Amino acid sequence: MRSLHSRLFLVASLVLASLLGLGALALDRAFRTSGEEAMRERLQGQVYLLLGAATEDAEGRMRLPDALPDPRLSNPDSGLYAQVTGENGAYVWKSFSLIGRDMAFLRPQGAGVRNFAKEHFDGEEFHLINFGVLWEDFDGRELAYTLAVAESTRGLIAQVEAFRARLMYWLGGAALLLLAAQGIVLAWGLRPLRKAEADLHRIESGEIEAIGGRFPRELQGLIDNINLLIRNGRASRDRYRNSLGDLAHSLKTPLSVLRGAVESGDREALEHTVQDEVSRMDEIVQYQLRRAAASGAAQPGVSVPVAPMIERLAATLAKVYGEKGVDCRIEVAEALRFVGDSGDLMEILGNLMENAFKYARHQVRVEADSPRASTGGGDSAIRVTIEDDGPGIPRQDREEVLNRGSRMDQRLPGQGIGLSVAQEIIRLYGGYLQIDESRRLGGAAVTAIL
Repeated sequence: MRSLHSRLFLVASLVLASLLGLGALALDRAFRTSGEEAMRERLQGQVYLLLGAATEDAEGRMRLPDALPDPRLSNPDSGLYAQVTGENGAYVWKSFSLIGRDMAFLRPQGAGVRNFAKEHFDGEEFHLINFGVLWEDFDGRELAYTLAVAESTRGLIAQVEAFRARLMYWLGGAALLLLAAQGIVLAWGLRPLRKAEADLHRIESGEIEAIGGRFPRELQGLIDNINLLIRNGRASRDRYRNSLGDLAHSLKTPLSVLRGAVESGDREALEHTVQDEVSRMDEIVQYQLRRAAASGAAQPGVSVPVAPMIERLAATLAKVYGEKGVDCRIEVAEALRFVGDSGDLMEILGNLMENAFKYARHQVRVEADSPRASTGGGDSAIRVTIEDDGPGIPRQDREEVLNRGSRMDQRLPGQGIGLSVAQEIIRLYGGYLQIDESRRLGGAAVTAIL
């Protein structure tokens, strides 16, 4: 039972069969009970008919006539039988239907007492009633009589069996219709899962790039996560491919410089060039490795506090650029957390804050908060703004500095890939990087939305 459809169909069928079975038992019991109640009412009615047909003899005593209102009492073995006894056993009367049958079902009862019972005679089940009455003769004496009527349950059993047959016929038909409807409903309800499965096969074969279309909200989260995994996988592949290309391209210049230094034959210049270019190549390799390893996806339940990381980076950069005496102001909510990989956050903040310290004259300002509805993000979105009082970035150059290897200022060391690395990681988290002019400090203001 590895099929979800089969499991649901089996369980629903068992529940349906149980409910229909219990319903059939309840209806059968109710029909039989109502039949028995009706038979008791008929027996009571027969007693009243006997009393209504009774006559008096010369002394005023009760006597039953030979001709009775119900013809079954006059037909032998008709299934309906009656007995009357009274006057302390001096009077005994039996219906003609008892001819040839030995049935002692009369049980003397007190005046006004009615007793119902079920008994078997000659292997046949009967419903009985014994009813006691008082009859006053002409002398004013009250004489006790007991009237007993017995009716065979053959007719009731036949009615119950006929009802059961009809019940099984209709319930069986209803069960088949319900099973068919159930199969249709299950097929319709599980169709989104089949569509998702078919789309996954099409993704594997390269026909499409993601699972498309609208799905029920119970599945939409799963589909979105699958598409996210697919996008992250492709982004990771492209990231490593681009990193290899960028690494090869970035190493071409240092290698050319080294080749030229070797060909020049100047040993002292060669040693100095090798040290500079090896350091430069190591920096390029480290940047490319960090960028290629950026995950761009959060693990469930994992988040990183933002404030401690910014404070550590600010303290480190203040030592690196200690000769400049940079005053770094930090405004970050203590409760602010980044839902993602700590290495990714470190790479983003490290690149942006290092640029700010590098180009600042004396001041750097770092602010971080949660934009939420103001930017269309959710509660997990964060916004980091880093400002400096440096020369800033001209408007016409802001897009260019985000390209890999682009540097507007060649006087300071670097490879021009820090902003590009930060931007690529930010994009992996569905955010963006924006460069503006700082109104408070006059330099650049770089805002990262994640």
